Parts: sequence; C-alpha cells; structure tokens
Amino acid sequence: MASAAAAAAAATPSAERADLTAWLAVAAGTLGAFMATLDISIVNSALPTIQGEIGASGTEGTWIATAYLVAEIVIIPMAAWLERVLGLRTFLLLAAGLFTAFSVLCGVSTTLSMMILGRVGQGFTGGAMIPTAQVIIAQRLPPAQQPVGIAAFGVTAILGPVLGPLIGGWLTENISWHYAFFINVPICAVLVTLLLVGLPHRPAKLHLFAQADWLGIAGLALGLGGLTVFLEDGQREQWFASGLIRAMFVTSAVGFLLLALGQLTAPRPIIKLRLLRDRQFGAVALMGMVLGVVLYGTSYAIPQFLATLAGYNALQAGKVVLLSGLPSLFMMAIVPILLVRIDIRIAVGAGLLIMAGSSFLDAHLTATSTGADFTIGQLARGVGQILGMLFLSQATVRSVPPEDAGDASGLFNAVRNLGGSFALAGISIIQDKRVYFHSRRLEESMSANDPAVQAYVDGLSRQLGDATAGMRLLGQQIQAQALAMTYNDIFWIMGMGTLAVLPLVLFLRPLPRRSGPAMVH
Repeated sequence: MASAAAAAAAATPSAERADLTAWLAVAAGTLGAFMATLDISIVNSALPTIQGEIGASGTEGTWIATAYLVAEIVIIPMAAWLERVLGLRTFLLLAAGLFTAFSVLCGVSTTLSMMILGRVGQGFTGGAMIPTAQVIIAQRLPPAQQPVGIAAFGVTAILGPVLGPLIGGWLTENISWHYAFFINVPICAVLVTLLLVGLPHRPAKLHLFAQADWLGIAGLALGLGGLTVFLEDGQREQWFASGLIRAMFVTSAVGFLLLALGQLTAPRPIIKLRLLRDRQFGAVALMGMVLGVVLYGTSYAIPQFLATLAGYNALQAGKVVLLSGLPSLFMMAIVPILLVRIDIRIAVGAGLLIMAGSSFLDAHLTATSTGADFTIGQLARGVGQILGMLFLSQATVRSVPPEDAGDASGLFNAVRNLGGSFALAGISIIQDKRVYFHSRRLEESMSANDPAVQAYVDGLSRQLGDATAGMRLLGQQIQAQALAMTYNDIFWIMGMGTLAVLPLVLFLRPLPRRSGPAMVH
C-alpha cells in the first residue's frame, strides 16, 4: 500500500494544487477513519446502560469493547492486499456499506451474542477505513499539500477515541444508547457520496485472491480470537478447569502455528513478522503496544469507575474522558514543527514519562473520588499521547526499507490495538482477583469485637431504623473501597508498564533532517 501511494505521489510531481475532487476524496478518507476510531470507544461511557438492557455482567461487558479491537487487529494488515484486489473505491464502498449494516445490528441488539457479532463486523469493516485514509492522501494530494491531509488525519486518529465516550454518553442520556450506533447511518451516507465523487473507479484484480496468504489470514483470526477469549473468560471460567478455555487455548496455539507457517511459505505474508527483528522497529512496536494499553485501558477504566463509584451518567463520564483530547487538538497545529525540531528520542521519552506520570496521578483514588480527580491526569495524558504516538508513527516507516513501509505501519497499528485488547482483558482479570483480595484485607483489619466497629455499625443501624442495616451498609462500603483500590492497582500497573519500556527509546534513530512527515497508516 505504501509503495502504491509513493508511486502515485511520484506520478504527479508537477501538480501544485489539488482540485476539488481530490479534497473530497481526502474528506471521505478522513471521515471514514474518524468514524472507525470513534466507534472504538463510543460504547465505553454507555456500557453500564447497555449491559443492563442486554443482560450482560460487568466482566462480560468488556467483550463489547474488545470484539471491535480484535477484529480491527485482523483487518488492518489485510487492508493493503484487499485494496489491491478490489480497487480503492470499491473496497471502501464495500467497507462503508457493511459498517452501516453492522452498526444497525448493534443498535437493535437485545442479547450479548447479537451485540458481539455486530461489534466484530464493525471492527472488520471500520478497521479497513483507517489505513486507506492515508493512501488517499498520498494518491490524491501533491507533496506540497500532503501535510494538510496528514494533520487532518492526525486529528481524527487522536480525537476519535476520546470523543467516542462523550458522543455515546450524550446520545445515551438524551435519546437512547441505540443511537450511538444508528448515528453511523447518516455519516456513512455522506461518506459513500464523497467516495463516489472523489475517487475514480479502478478495475478489480480478483486473480490476486489465489496469491493470498490464506494460512496467515486464518492464523491471525484464530490466534488472536482464541487468545482474546482465553484472556477475557479465563479468570471467570477458572482457567483450564473449563472446557471452553482449554478449547480456546488450543485454537490460539493452532492459529499462531498457521501464522508462522504463512511466514515461511507465502510469497508475501499477510503480516511481515520478520520486521520485528529490526532493533528499532521492534522497539517501536513494543512501545506502541504499551501506549495502546494506556490509551484504550484508561478510556475504558475511567468511565467504569465514574459510573460505578461516583454515580456519573454516561454523558458526565464522557466529558472526563474528552479532557485528554484537548491538548492533542491544540498540539496538532505544531506537529510538523515538532517533527523537524525535536529529536525523536527526546520526544518519545518525554511522551512515555508523561503517560506514566498521568497513570500514577490516577492511582490514588478513593471510594469518594469524582471526575475532578482525573483532570490533571487526563490533560497530561493528552500531551504524552501526541508526543509518543505521532513520533512513533514516524519512526515506524523510517526504520524499515521503503518497500516495507506499508507492512510496518500496518503491523504497528495492529500491535497498538493488540495492546488495547490486552488492556481490556487485563482489567477484567484484575477486577475479579483484586476486589476479592482487597475486600478480605479490609475485613481482616476490622474485628467484630472491636468497640469502635460495633459503635459504628450500631450508629448506622439507628440512623436507618433497621437493626441489620448497619452491617449491610458496612459491607457495601468495604466493597466500594475495595473497588477503588483495585482501580488504583490498574493505573499503577499501567504506569509501571510504561516506565518499563522507557529504555527502548535508546534504540531509536533520529528522523532525517529537512524531510516532511512520512506517510503512515
């Protein structure tokens, strides 16, 4: 995909300014990428409401977010091949139409199974629109105007995940959670119109289907799908005591074996894992995965904390998540200057330190904490995110030969989303184990024979006019404090994980001087 984009750019070096249809195509690509990134997190703040209506538990509800991410991980490395097979316009029209259909399925879902099926479909089709947005910029804009397109794409990539909880929360509180999915219908109608006007038709090359790395495609889907189920449900199903978990372990192992065989036998593997052997790219991929953990983990954990303990509705929680997008929006205007003036090692190192610091700031919560306690951490996280992600994106394509740039950027985006999937699965596991642990520790610290404890319980009972109400209320307070301590553990782990990859910045090489931003997807 990157090579095709470069060829298209080289073919029109004399074009100084793009025409209207070119900008309409860029608008289509940007709109598609924005919609796809928005839907990653649009359910986060509305999740408690959705769970209640479709009969899903708190841990099962993480599947609503995880299913989308896993499907995206599978499709992103395949986007370059599908674009070559079907042609860019046909591929995007197909993706937009199916995305609309799966969005409607999510909106009318009445069971968890229906919702997960819809979210998987959204992830497959929405993920296809993220990498192709950069291809449109490279093909339709002359080099002098490409930085404008890159900046527009950068804004959508950064703001989509943080605007999602706000938009989903507003729709949930003012209309219905169903419209968090139905909103995609008119957006897709505009997208299809822009694609038809702005992109020329290219004939399909269906013979390329026979040349596909089918072992790798099957392995990617089975391996990541099985691993996600294994991690998500393992704790709840008592791990290998469950037949389902044993089956998912085998499925994942078979999937990764097929992926490895594809690496050895396919002329062009669906995902070039050999790129990870490059010292710089391997470091970039690992740092990108950890930043994905923090980015998607916090956008999921914060709304859940606020809904469960602070009593926030979906809209209020969405506003808190949006705070991290404000610094990103303001900094995007100076990104081209930052890329030229700041050494990549300093920028990425500073971004990682800020991201770690923001997690540690959020690791001091209590059962009475509110959205205001997340303000500084969220604003800091937005600064760290723009420094880390954008510079790592540039390092991705600079660390490999030009012919591998498309595969490298696809792999980088896949591991970033994989980090998000790991984060959601990890949060579910940590909640199951640590809430129980902290509850028992708190209960052990209070003796039933302690006069102070007895006086406190008696006082609560008298206030409520019920002899047993005091003990019940004390139990609820213990559970609330245990849950707050569990979220502290989650944020602390994110902070420590970010610090653990900080030394990898030493493997980065400075970006070439006097070179514009690299085209990445």
